[in-house]
Amino acid sequence: MKYSEKVMDHFTNPRNVGEIENADGVGVVGNAKCGDIMKMYLKIDGDVITDCKFKTFGCGAAIATSSMATELIKGKSIDEALKLTNSVVVEALEGLPPVKVHCSVLAEEAIKTALADYYNKIGKPVDFEIEKSHGIISIKYAISKLLALITVNFTFVTVASLFIFHFYTLMYGGVK
Repeated sequence: MKYSEKVMDHFTNPRNVGEIENADGVGVVGNAKCGDIMKMYLKIDGDVITDCKFKTFGCGAAIATSSMATELIKGKSIDEALKLTNSVVVEALEGLPPVKVHCSVLAEEAIKTALADYYNKIGKPVDFEIEKSHGIISIKYAISKLLALITVNFTFVTVASLFIFHFYTLMYGGVK
């Protein structure tokens, strides 16, 4: 699988990685087919996204699309961010292999889910659609499926344990 230099750059040097304490909006999305999970944090002042950070558990394309998506919406208005499509993310990365385009869809959905969370917090009705046709999963579903794998095949125990640890760290900031 061949990736563009821009994809490799955003994978090896991702921008805006991390959490925003007291974020105005947080969105978590995942893909049941590949196991990628993205968590997007937004800081909003008025109508402008002043800061945007992400945590992604997934492949290089998932990390690169998360990184690029944050770059594309930082400093933009909410309306501009809502117009961001996965195609714009793919174009900004100078292409993705067809089997990795779903990662750009997750990046778009993570932003829209974080914006929906912001709208809910300020009591504004969510007046936009969040496309969820690509196997979006809940955290409980992901963990239950992972635990089912552990009981079926003992060889997955080590890998699954690492996945759960990394997933928990990504979503909740570590084991306390």
